[in-house]
Amino acid sequence: MIPMQKETEKWYSSWFDSPYYHILYKDRDDSEAAHFMKNLTSYLKLPPKAEILDLACGRGRHSKTLHNLKYNVTGIDLSTSNIDFAKQYEEKGLTFKVHNMCIPLNKKFDAVFNLFTSFGYFENEKDNQTTINAIIKQLKPKANGVIDFLNIDFVKDNLVKDEIKIVNGISFNLKREIVDGYILKHINFKDNGQTYSFVEKVKALTKQDFLIYLTNAGAKNIEVFGDYHLNEYNKQNSERLILIFKR
Repeated sequence: MIPMQKETEKWYSSWFDSPYYHILYKDRDDSEAAHFMKNLTSYLKLPPKAEILDLACGRGRHSKTLHNLKYNVTGIDLSTSNIDFAKQYEEKGLTFKVHNMCIPLNKKFDAVFNLFTSFGYFENEKDNQTTINAIIKQLKPKANGVIDFLNIDFVKDNLVKDEIKIVNGISFNLKREIVDGYILKHINFKDNGQTYSFVEKVKALTKQDFLIYLTNAGAKNIEVFGDYHLNEYNKQNSERLILIFKR
């Protein structure tokens, strides 16, 4: 029996390092990710060979796409297993390293991307502001930062509370709720006679929350979009909250 993850643990440290995380989400839409990266880099008018930091890069899905678009990409992630996996794709202009996104690298970039709701994991509220500050510090003058987060208002109105998802013969029981300002996804399943239990916990940050973080960090020219086509943000109908800003 695998013990249930404790609420006091950093859930992302155990869950993101688990092979079951990648099984559950193995059908993520790579074509959608590629389309978003093309739209985004075109909108930002990033020239070939521009230096991009992919912040909380996971296994490098977006980093690889950006490199295929002729950009020089550095992907960082706190998960050692994610980076170990991503390193198989390393080549000239594409590198990966284990790093805490709260701490700025000693390098400036033409763009810093934080994609696919890779924010809001911290228990300490100060870490959210610290991470935004780090993003700004890693940007070259007038360079762009991008945060791709979920739209909490849309999530509240469309929350699927209970779901069973069968992947690779494993029946994942998913239960979602919003408690004390956090979106929780409880993930329970059995495999090879053992019981597993994980929880995803993301702070229910609003557009206004991000605008405060960004303003405090000195960000300029803040723009907000509502989907991967970069259509206008709508509080009720947009699935995403995408913020683009300058140093």
